[in-house]
Amino acid sequence: MTPSPDISRLLEIMAALRTPGTGCPWDLEQNFATIAPYTIEEAYEVADAIARGDLDDLRDELGDLLLQVVYHARMAEEQSAFAFGDVVEAITRKMIRRHPHVFADANGSLTSSGVKGAWERIKADEKAERGALRPPEPAKKLVSLLSGVKTGLPALARAMELQRKAGTVGFDWNDPRAVLKKIREEADEIEAELDSADRSELARETGDLLFAVVNLARHVGADPEIALRGANAKFERRFAYIEGALAAKGRSLADASLAEMDALWNEAKERE
Repeated sequence: MTPSPDISRLLEIMAALRTPGTGCPWDLEQNFATIAPYTIEEAYEVADAIARGDLDDLRDELGDLLLQVVYHARMAEEQSAFAFGDVVEAITRKMIRRHPHVFADANGSLTSSGVKGAWERIKADEKAERGALRPPEPAKKLVSLLSGVKTGLPALARAMELQRKAGTVGFDWNDPRAVLKKIREEADEIEAELDSADRSELARETGDLLFAVVNLARHVGADPEIALRGANAKFERRFAYIEGALAAKGRSLADASLAEMDALWNEAKERE
């Protein structure tokens, strides 16, 4: 098996990895649910490469993301559900349909906002068509305002969208300070649970705290994902300063006390 720029070679490799008896034991054990977290992770890796402006890394990360699509398609093909070619045909059909100003006899001078409006209308039509093909739901079943928020979104993004949707009908705070009060309440609830050492309850309360922090980000106009990335980068910089300062003295992290590392952390913070 040799590398190739042809997509068929990647499909062949995946088929070989998933062939019982001769394939990779790990790959053969996987299913849609176990691979899904890797799919999300690879999408984040693509975003990270873009944020860093590293085009060489972007090339590799896009390949990793493409592998995820091939992986899922192969597992679906094994179940006679669909194959990679069906995935390609579905997206090409969708793109042609959603760009009538490019691929059909229509007004080709649409503005960017006009294109977006047309895209949303066509998406709505597609959703209605899919709904018409589904079995009818019980007449009294409530359709929630939040039902349109996709469950596959990353947790931070989904929390933002759930809160935004609820806010459209007035279920929201008017002041970021009220959200801060809620954050303090959630922190107090965690503190009250610490003595019980009930890990499941502590996890639930921590989730409530995170949800409230996302709400604060929304109210102050911050994207929680970007804000957290910034905090991660800041932590890395300051921790690297601790490592560098210790190394300059011929010492390692294992040699330093927490108090010493805290002091160096504060030095790094002051330098910023």
